[in-house]
Amino acid sequence: MPMQSRSDGHPPPVAVSATGLRKSYGDKTVLDGIDLHIPTGSVFALLGPNGAGKTTVVKILSTLIGADGGRARVGGHDLTTEAQAVRAAIGVTGQFSAVDGLLTGEENMLLMADLHHLPGREGRRVVADLLERFDLVEAAGKPASTYSGGMRRRLDIAMTLVGSPRIIFLDEPTTGLDPRSRHAMWRIVRELVAGGVTVLLTTQYLEEADQLADRIAVLHDGGIAAEGTAEELKRLVPGGHVRLRFTDPAAYRSAASALTGADRDDEALALRVHGDGGQRELRSLLDRLDAAGVEADELTVHTPDLDDVFFALTGGTDRPGPTDGSEEATR
Repeated sequence: MPMQSRSDGHPPPVAVSATGLRKSYGDKTVLDGIDLHIPTGSVFALLGPNGAGKTTVVKILSTLIGADGGRARVGGHDLTTEAQAVRAAIGVTGQFSAVDGLLTGEENMLLMADLHHLPGREGRRVVADLLERFDLVEAAGKPASTYSGGMRRRLDIAMTLVGSPRIIFLDEPTTGLDPRSRHAMWRIVRELVAGGVTVLLTTQYLEEADQLADRIAVLHDGGIAAEGTAEELKRLVPGGHVRLRFTDPAAYRSAASALTGADRDDEALALRVHGDGGQRELRSLLDRLDAAGVEADELTVHTPDLDDVFFALTGGTDRPGPTDGSEEATR
């Protein structure tokens, strides 16, 4: 998803910036001096194994806990000296829903409108608009305890938007949702960003970061192991290749002669040509086959995905998970 840019050609201003953030729980260092810079109107994803500190970052930037070191600005406000202004600029949706199951969906929304001190008529208008936007009108009068997981998540984010925040922290927003509900949440995130909202997303789903994020940071051992666009991160990992399969042994041998350096599988009559799988490289490969008068019966291109990146950067022992182990000390 392309990041929005200003009409004057300059990059958008930074919505969230952090330098040297540090946090420890007892003798366990969770964040060991991390830097973040998130442009306005973009999605920034934090990936990492359990205990990497993803939720700790969200809690610090949303003023729920203090950092042990470093500086940060959110929405142009200093995190330490202007905490109230930071809170007024942000919305937070955590791993665990803030929805009150005893209240109806509409009552939950109106409660948030009261907390934001919206006048009665304006509050009702905002609530009605959000219920419609999040496809919750029919369920608005029902207790939230009767909602499905996807509906509760939609209501949770709708409640976050009552105060019209320009920066939203989504901490594992789709954990436990079925694929249909997850895709519905992705659509909502895209719509928010299209409206100029900035989103900091933590997720246990590599596909989610790949689908939504303009930039991704991989947290590991208290620091950022790598940061970039999904495509930039994928290029960090070797393993791209083109696989060619043949049914004619003579054609296979001719191709092997033309493609020196390819890995051979004589039993399967298949060749593996290593590279980045890019268009230029693929065109060169096909030109060499054409020059040899050979045509493959099957051609497949493999490029490293975020799974490959994640395992390479974190040692391949853990997958991202729904909670940071370090958070137990803060609950």
